Amino acid sequence: MIQSMTGFGKAESVVHNKKISLELRSLNSKFIDLSLKMPSLYKSKDVEIRTLLTEGLKRGKIELTLHYDLIQSEPNHFLNKTIIKDYYKAFDSITQELSLKNKDKIDFLQQIMKMPDVLKTEKKELSQKEWSVVKSLVNEAVEDLSLFRKNEGKALEKDLRAQIDSISSLLSDCGQYENQRIETIKNRLKKNLSTIAHKEDYNETRFEQELIYYIEKFDYSEEKVRLSKHCEHFIETIETSDYHGKKLGFIVQEIGREINTLGSKANHFEIQKIVVQMKDHLEKIKEQVLNIL
Repeated sequence: MIQSMTGFGKAESVVHNKKISLELRSLNSKFIDLSLKMPSLYKSKDVEIRTLLTEGLKRGKIELTLHYDLIQSEPNHFLNKTIIKDYYKAFDSITQELSLKNKDKIDFLQQIMKMPDVLKTEKKELSQKEWSVVKSLVNEAVEDLSLFRKNEGKALEKDLRAQIDSISSLLSDCGQYENQRIETIKNRLKKNLSTIAHKEDYNETRFEQELIYYIEKFDYSEEKVRLSKHCEHFIETIETSDYHGKKLGFIVQEIGREINTLGSKANHFEIQKIVVQMKDHLEKIKEQVLNIL
């Protein structure tokens, strides 16, 4: 069963005073390409999260978005009382030393609040319990995205099978023009041979070599066999593995090579029209294969 590289997954949970939400989006990519968007609180777990995503998703351009909402307000700014007292003592000491007459009218506190380090920010640490919840959410979102990929893969597989069947059917259609094609080639060879036969100075050895060359050039029986086998191999590969996008890409290249050779050797208008139709189906397959995991 094949899987698409395109997908979406999400997971949510509540821990302590937070509602944590995690979303995963996946697009086409030759390799695993990770982009993590999350609060600084979780940055220390960046490597571990990347490992979970790589093991679970294999390939694709993956974007993780992790954020949380506080269920209740949770202040993390506090007045540094010790610093404030020290500043006040320093201000009071200076006014006494200077014998200021109007010191009672000076608002020390207003000035102190403008001084550095008066407002203290408490740095939150990621607890083991919260990390366990986040780790579980990553795995849950990976499973959700994988299910999405499998459902998309079913539609991809159905379309790919139809395209390959069309190529195989078109290959069979070539047979109805085979007699006409052979007759056309015979007439062409006879015409060319008749012009040579009247020449007394032609090289017999060279003539035989050229004749063999043209016979091989017009014979596409091997290409037809190989094309048929590649189509069978394509379907077998779909059925035997979960991760085979790259392998299918290589098979598609071989199919394209045989179709091109078939067209160049056809020497028959109707067969060349069939080859054009094959190429049309092949282009659709190429587009789909790029999206297979």
